[in-house]
Amino acid sequence: QVQLVESGGGLVKAGGSLTLSCTASRSLSNVNAMGWYRQTPGNEREMVATLISGMTKYSDPVKGRFTISRNDVGNAVYLQMNSLKSDDTAVYYCNLKGWDDRRFVDYWGQGTQVTVSS
Repeated sequence: QVQLVESGGGLVKAGGSLTLSCTASRSLSNVNAMGWYRQTPGNEREMVATLISGMTKYSDPVKGRFTISRNDVGNAVYLQMNSLKSDDTAVYYCNLKGWDDRRFVDYWGQGTQVTVSS
């Protein structure tokens, strides 16, 4: 089992910046995808940004403002969030998909709250 630990959430004013971090307790044999998702009360979890085989993908609301990156080892993923808006308020979850001991695994972090005040 792999635990994902997130940090960096908090309260920020509109227009401000935050950087979220997510670190896995150990590396996987092969990482297929790393990503960030967010969820607000009463809504489904939605993709924010993903990193798959070196290619990044962003949801339309965050394009140009958020940047996803990872460390060289592949056990940490980051989300730099700039020009934050009140609509970005949500619980943010990191996700790690890949192969571990010949099993495909799909891990989620516990979530970190981001609150943007207007």
